[in-house]
Amino acid sequence: MTKSFKVAGHSFSFDIPDAHPLWEKMGQYAPFEVPEAVCPLFTIRVVESLEPGAMKQVYGGNEEPGQPVVLLYEGESGWMMEMAPVTGRPLSGRMLSDKGFSHADLLVLRPDEGLFALNNAAMLMFAFASAPFHTLEMHASVIANGGRAFLFLAKSGTGKSTHSSQWLKYIPGSRLLNDDNPVVRILEDGTVEAFGSPWSGKTPCYRNEHYPVGAFVQIRRCPENRISRLDVFHSYALLYSSSSGFKTDPAMADMLHSTFEKISLSSPCYVLDCRPDEEAARVCSAEVLK
Repeated sequence: MTKSFKVAGHSFSFDIPDAHPLWEKMGQYAPFEVPEAVCPLFTIRVVESLEPGAMKQVYGGNEEPGQPVVLLYEGESGWMMEMAPVTGRPLSGRMLSDKGFSHADLLVLRPDEGLFALNNAAMLMFAFASAPFHTLEMHASVIANGGRAFLFLAKSGTGKSTHSSQWLKYIPGSRLLNDDNPVVRILEDGTVEAFGSPWSGKTPCYRNEHYPVGAFVQIRRCPENRISRLDVFHSYALLYSSSSGFKTDPAMADMLHSTFEKISLSSPCYVLDCRPDEEAARVCSAEVLK
């Protein structure tokens, strides 16, 4: 059975055997389902076996303890990706993709972690295949307020979700759009738009909605609450460090560079030094909602 989905204007398809247990676990994709895609950005087929051939590792293997594992290998005809939920755990899945990231075969290695494998395969393929279209898969928590989206960026465990929760509690009109992996895209008219996605980390928030970006805000822990706007150089660095992509590949790096540059020149970026409290949300919102 094949089903198609659309995120940030990009359609993709899953080709999974009809009776496969994955279908019963994929409710997060329902808001994004569309009729059959004519020219999907990519297709992932779930298979029973893979023959990867000779591969050379080009990324991964140095993850910090407790962090997800993503390993990327390159071969003559394509790429292989392996993933595990945390360091020290057995691999959950292995995927073979063509060179252009338009088709991939996914082998689920641990049935109890099949959805994790599919989600990570889809996020990797989406990030790589959408790069030529001024699209970024971000690591952020996003609040929609007043018809705009505000993306909170930080390393895992630093307080993105906590800051979003303070907005939801104390800033009227706030709504959670996504809590981990939103998509940002520059539209043809130059608008920088934030989109919900089927991937939202530990918080189930799968909204098929999109809003113009109001601001990107870096969250840093600090004993006092203060916010300041970043210059273009530091805005670029913030976007670079908070997005997914194969940044060591020259062709993809060039495409991502163009997107980072355009966004950093057109969208305000801030750094919020803060405590995890109500005042931090009020200090932040007073500045970015102007």
